[in-house]
Amino acid sequence: MQAEAKAMARAANASVYTPELVSNKYRSRPIKVLRRTMEILIGVGSFALKLVLDQSNGQLDQNKRIRAVDLRKICTKLGPTFVKIGQGLSTRPDLCPPEYLEELSQLQDALPTFPDAEAFSCIEKELGLPLDSIFSSISPSPIAAASLGQVYKAQLKYSGQVVAVKVQRPGIEEAIGLDFYLLRGLGFLINKYVDVISSDVVALIDEFARRVYQELNYVQEGQNARRFKKLYADKQDVLVPDIFWDYTSGKVLTMEWVDGVKLNEQAAIERQGLKVLDLVNTGIQCSLRQLLEYGYFHADPHPGNLLATPEGKLAFLDFGMMSETPEEARFAIIGHVVHMVNRDYEAMARDYYALDFLSPDVDVSPIVPALQNFFDGALNSTVSELNFKTIVDGLGAVLYQYPFNVPAYYALILRSLTVLEGLALYADPNFKVLAASYPYFAKRLLTDPNPYLRDALIELLFKDGRFRWNRLENLLVQGRKDRDFSAKDALQPVLKLLLAPDGEQLRILVIKEAVRVTEAVILGTVIDTYNSIPNPMRTLIVSGNTAGPLMMSDTEQENMIKLRDQVFRIWRLLRSSENFDPALLQPIVQVLQEPDARSFGGRVIGGITQRFAARLLQQVLRAPPTVPASTL
Repeated sequence: MQAEAKAMARAANASVYTPELVSNKYRSRPIKVLRRTMEILIGVGSFALKLVLDQSNGQLDQNKRIRAVDLRKICTKLGPTFVKIGQGLSTRPDLCPPEYLEELSQLQDALPTFPDAEAFSCIEKELGLPLDSIFSSISPSPIAAASLGQVYKAQLKYSGQVVAVKVQRPGIEEAIGLDFYLLRGLGFLINKYVDVISSDVVALIDEFARRVYQELNYVQEGQNARRFKKLYADKQDVLVPDIFWDYTSGKVLTMEWVDGVKLNEQAAIERQGLKVLDLVNTGIQCSLRQLLEYGYFHADPHPGNLLATPEGKLAFLDFGMMSETPEEARFAIIGHVVHMVNRDYEAMARDYYALDFLSPDVDVSPIVPALQNFFDGALNSTVSELNFKTIVDGLGAVLYQYPFNVPAYYALILRSLTVLEGLALYADPNFKVLAASYPYFAKRLLTDPNPYLRDALIELLFKDGRFRWNRLENLLVQGRKDRDFSAKDALQPVLKLLLAPDGEQLRILVIKEAVRVTEAVILGTVIDTYNSIPNPMRTLIVSGNTAGPLMMSDTEQENMIKLRDQVFRIWRLLRSSENFDPALLQPIVQVLQEPDARSFGGRVIGGITQRFAARLLQQVLRAPPTVPASTL
């Protein structure tokens, strides 16, 4: 911690973004602002004009490769802000043709470099030591060059440890500060004149600017990496490099060197015997933990920041842009998915209060039909078969129509998930992020004791007073695919909720279902036993009644056996869980010995007794079989 404190002292003068800082700096420099505005207009306008000419000449497809190179060069020439825009586009095969993806992917770590002498001078100035006293060797040229800095491979003199040394580009703060000043001006115009966009564009730009300015402070990035490693690198398939604080400052970051292949280099990954989709799934599961468990997430996971190591681990790099999901929003997002599965559009609309999309005084009733119109058309089969972009686009259309104010953290969540989906689409055009996310959502619903999620689980399992066993079976099947699923955790919170003082309504539903299941198990066994008896003996048992031993139609018998078999399958799913142990049921036995639980058990037994008494009475009072009259 002493070394980290010294690094913080070296970064004491790092800039922090504020709108006032940018405004005061560039308001009095109109010539510089005008020159930069013209650079952007000329660069973007010339590219747009070329596309229009290609379209009019019928050469749009023929010139794709040329235009992709043009766009990459324009982003590079316009600087870091536009490089970041290009990086985002490079991971979206659903938005850009392959030629564009290939070219723009070079913006991740193949940007023009700045002179090595300037980089080495910056290292010595920032750390206050000669270069040869820190490193026994350092690459003469950068290994990679990104939007904000470039990276060298070096070996520490004191330990021999191989490290990556990131050095910030000179003049980078000046460049991005001016761009954000212009973007804020554009944001004010959009807020004032573009009614179709209801979000506060200036607030979104300010949030993005704050994140980028944080990236300029490499000590902050090191602290982000340390926190990220503590939260998420407990999984064996996730790697986060260590930070060397003695050799880190505001503009120099020294971290453990990681050998690996970028996640969008499918052929190179497969040559190592690895599968891209396995690594993407690891990224999705880790991202879900980031977004919905701890709320601290990597907001810039482009392929240059995600490496596949030879050991099959997913390595996260570049922790400059991080964000946090508020706790209430984490649970609301999971609940929102449940409501989407249930097609409960009224509950979906109410979720926007918890997500802070709407102020409490906004009436959500007009929003419900809009949600219904979109999802009834989109959900032709199952939610898991939708891709993330479809949902984002559909919800986006709804957001534009109503007074939503999308929080800045939500935009970063969308960026993070769309990047991961884009990476997956490289390997499999049919990949669905929601399908890959289902096991995590199922596990959280089944095991998390949070009251919001417990209510969401009840909503999912009960409908019109009936228990939906197929939903529970599906949740268990999906939840078991998550390596952290625990049968013990799935049982205990539900039982506690059932026996809670405010759980009377749930107890009534569970009592009815317990009676129904008990009847299905007992009578289903009777039906199976009867069906296993040879036909001549069956006739003797039922005195010639063709309806069998029970006054039940064939359909009723089939439903009874179906329910019994489904309950048995669910029990087998629990028993076959890796961490299942009969001793796990001991706490349940202890809870059932409590007075409230004994009362609950008595009500179940009473219900079963009444049901079987009714069945018995029905058997006794049924009409005797008709005996044909003798013809003698």
